[in-house]
Amino acid sequence: MTQRLHLTVAFLLVAGQTAFAAPCQFEAQGEGRVAGIVDARSVRLDDGREVRLTGIEATATTRQALTTLLVGRDVTLRSTDDTPDRYGRQGALLFVGESETSVQAMLLAQGNALVSAEIPDKDCAAALTSSEAEARRQKKGNWADPSAIKNAESPDDILAGIGRFMVVEGKVLSVRQAGAMTYLNFGRNWTRGFAVIISKRTVPAFENAGMPLKSLESRRLRVRGWVEGTAGPRIDVLRVGQIELLGANEPIGVRP
Repeated sequence: MTQRLHLTVAFLLVAGQTAFAAPCQFEAQGEGRVAGIVDARSVRLDDGREVRLTGIEATATTRQALTTLLVGRDVTLRSTDDTPDRYGRQGALLFVGESETSVQAMLLAQGNALVSAEIPDKDCAAALTSSEAEARRQKKGNWADPSAIKNAESPDDILAGIGRFMVVEGKVLSVRQAGAMTYLNFGRNWTRGFAVIISKRTVPAFENAGMPLKSLESRRLRVRGWVEGTAGPRIDVLRVGQIELLGANEPIGVRP
């Protein structure tokens, strides 16, 4: 009886640890010591491997923050896949020593990076988004600059950042479909106003997330992505996580 009780307690402890495990604790894909910083999103380990930090996009302060956090430190690489990208870089979340908080989450909490919404795991993506939101609320790092969030009503300001990853907030004035593309228009002038483009193959993901595209009309959104366009700025949305719904009465530019 005593042995059975011990086994039951042990099972409950393990189950509890699993249920409350920290997010982003994917399978370990190797370890190493950081020898140097390649760029604002990549580091080189002392064995020559190059690692790309997944889940974030860089700001002006990311590289310096990475240098402070990582150079000379032992790290664990965690991800669902260790296949290198076309440049030979291994994509991963990095963890320093025995820490259960990823380097990406640390950067986001400092306001030294932006969530890229490229991680499909919902719990991990939510944790990273929460870290960014807290930094935004406290106006830390990048968020101390009022222009860190672009207003969709000022398309010229967005267009000035063409080729850059940006966060834009605004109200969707209309939702229009043209061929295989759906356009969320934030301006009345479709050719010059800011718009979000969503391909037909991405539409089911929005429907499964309870966000049918037509329902976004007249809603206030926060959108993140790479700015493209010539006459008017555009962001191609490839993942549901690139769009956040804002409160109905929340003024554009407020950092929750």
